[in-house]
Amino acid sequence: MRISVVSGLVLLLAAFNIHAQQLSRPAEFYFDEDERTARPVTAVEGSDEPAQQRLLRMIERNERNANAAQAQLAHIAMATGRAETGRGLYDQLLASLGRGWLRNSVQWNYGWDLYRAGEVEAALEQWIAAGTGRPQAPEWVPPTFALALWQLERRDEARDWYAAAVRTWPGRWSNPDLEALLPDWSADERAVLAQVHAAWAEDPPGWP
Repeated sequence: MRISVVSGLVLLLAAFNIHAQQLSRPAEFYFDEDERTARPVTAVEGSDEPAQQRLLRMIERNERNANAAQAQLAHIAMATGRAETGRGLYDQLLASLGRGWLRNSVQWNYGWDLYRAGEVEAALEQWIAAGTGRPQAPEWVPPTFALALWQLERRDEARDWYAAAVRTWPGRWSNPDLEALLPDWSADERAVLAQVHAAWAEDPPGWP
């Protein structure tokens, strides 16, 4: 997509600052399935030029799926190296959304796009926000938080969050097949979590 096509929309974006959030200690268990949050937000199939033009039209016309269209366009922008445009689209959308599953899903996706752009602390802030509310203990939270915390050199916290995954699903996470458990993660991301697992195995923290 021509950058100029998006630039007119980006000029309308309001400034939106994400404030750092204090990360509490892990809960004992994280059994809640949260499939509506932990999935891509998609309004149309594909990510090529025609798909992006269709997403833009949906946003401009304020169609029924305009919010999903903006989230998808933000993801495409960040995935194709237009991080500033992607962040602007995400931030504008979050400023307009109330609390609910769509907001959580947008924040979950935004977190992954920020993480993959090298903005790990900002990614963790989005994931913390996405994991707040209902369901109260999403099962995606412990390994995802552990990934970010390890990259931020907060190694003890990462191990503690990984331990919450093990307490919840010991058969999955004590000796994990990470490729099977996390097929949407990259090999590098799984390799980081493998380091967290090794730290947990060497010195499993107690509860509470």
